[in-house]
Amino acid sequence: MTHWTYQVAAAVLCLALAACGAPPDEDGRVLHRGNSIEPGTLDPHRALITNEQAIIYDLFLGLAQPGPDGRPVPGLAERWTVSEDGLEWVFHLREASWSDGRPITAEDVVASLRRTLDAATLNPFPALLFSIENAEAVNAGTAPPETLGAEAIDARTVRLRLGYPASYLLDVLMQSTAVPVPMHVIAEHGDRWTRPENMVVSGPYRLAAWRSFEHIRLVRNEAFHEPDPVCIDTVYYYPTTDTAAAERRVRNGELDLNTDYQASNDAFLRREEPELVRSVSGRILRMLTVNTARAPFNDVRARQAVAKAIDQDFIVSQVLGGADMAAVQFMPDDVPGRTGPARMGWADEPMEARRAAARALLEEAGYGPDNPLRIAFAYQSAAGWPRIAPVIQSDLSAIAPWVSVEVETADTPVHYAQMQAGNFDLASDGWAPYFDDAYGYLMVTESAAGEYNYARWTDPEFDALLTQSHFEMDPQARGALLAEAEQMLLDSAHYIPVFFENRRALVSPRVEGWIMHARLINPTRWLCVSDEAR
Repeated sequence: MTHWTYQVAAAVLCLALAACGAPPDEDGRVLHRGNSIEPGTLDPHRALITNEQAIIYDLFLGLAQPGPDGRPVPGLAERWTVSEDGLEWVFHLREASWSDGRPITAEDVVASLRRTLDAATLNPFPALLFSIENAEAVNAGTAPPETLGAEAIDARTVRLRLGYPASYLLDVLMQSTAVPVPMHVIAEHGDRWTRPENMVVSGPYRLAAWRSFEHIRLVRNEAFHEPDPVCIDTVYYYPTTDTAAAERRVRNGELDLNTDYQASNDAFLRREEPELVRSVSGRILRMLTVNTARAPFNDVRARQAVAKAIDQDFIVSQVLGGADMAAVQFMPDDVPGRTGPARMGWADEPMEARRAAARALLEEAGYGPDNPLRIAFAYQSAAGWPRIAPVIQSDLSAIAPWVSVEVETADTPVHYAQMQAGNFDLASDGWAPYFDDAYGYLMVTESAAGEYNYARWTDPEFDALLTQSHFEMDPQARGALLAEAEQMLLDSAHYIPVFFENRRALVSPRVEGWIMHARLINPTRWLCVSDEAR
């Protein structure tokens, strides 16, 4: 999900280090990370794709930061207190400096929060911060930035006032959308502040080089407030768009790790290279997004017909090799805050009956031999979609002879840019919440999500349920409200769950400190590499 376009063909030329030129030998400990994509930005307040944020975690700290297991630990704030009602958080900053030596102050924190909520910044998902008092109004431009519930009490103390209790606030504050950025550097360089020669950071690494579609090189930030615990001196990030090629590069020792591998290769890799394979049940929902802003999918019957026709069980068992889990709801059962039984109503029906029901819905909507339904299905060239897309096409075409599906593909950032612009009918999509709570899944489809609710579906009743849940202190009652909202989402079928993707990685045994968890966060600062030859 991003605003930027790319020269996709260039990525194909850089599938191996030999093709792009291997980086020179360097002194100290060096880590080579495969990172799936070429990032569109390293501006924390404009990043949304997980693989962009992976790099940003190395460059910047929030008030909290992800620990080795991905859970929040003290970052720029060394400690904090929370009021009894959960509406006031006071953060006490540690003594820390930007990489140019300038102290990081409470004013930096407040100014950065105002920047990220300024609509002109183009933050992809400001709604993550809407628990802060007046944040939504500031983002909408209906309240001045000074009314935001963020205050610098003194140079090293920040007070946040919330509009409603948000137990997940620390998770949000460690995300890129909330990290302090060097406002003095942005004022001097504008959009060019993220260039290597200009970028000033707060994290354990600084940006040394960015060779597009080749690699990003980070080096130890000597001004970091805790330099000693950082083991690795230099880290390279490579845009490993070709997952199969990346697998070979890890197996050959060219990469120390890659943050994905093909699900269909799971059994082979576990048999041939078991020491490399890391996998845990994931939180990533892979789904289809339906554009409700235009025909045919402005009609709920057409959306439900598509939802009924998708055979999730076949996709998971036969296409993905059984390594993931079919999704017939919007979030896994074990997500904190999920207490209700929301589920696709047709999930247990046989596929033949589902196809017949889909055909009847389309006929009721006015489609048939004399008015055929033509659908464009766009998918990204990642996350298993190249193998899944033909199955989706076949599933939909099987509804009736007068249903035709044209498929098209693009590199992931381009794909999401098209979705953000509304240039699609049906598209592959994914959502990995930025905090571990049921609301984290549902917020992507509320009105506050704005243009990043790609389906363009809004419902005041749905929004009201989520708003009510914010103020409900009883966990069971809150869970019931969220379950009702989830069921509305499933019935509307503007987002169609397909599967929950396990989190997978290939990690060399020489990498120490890697903890496999579902949060998709493994900052380099917690890792080390052995002296064993690569």
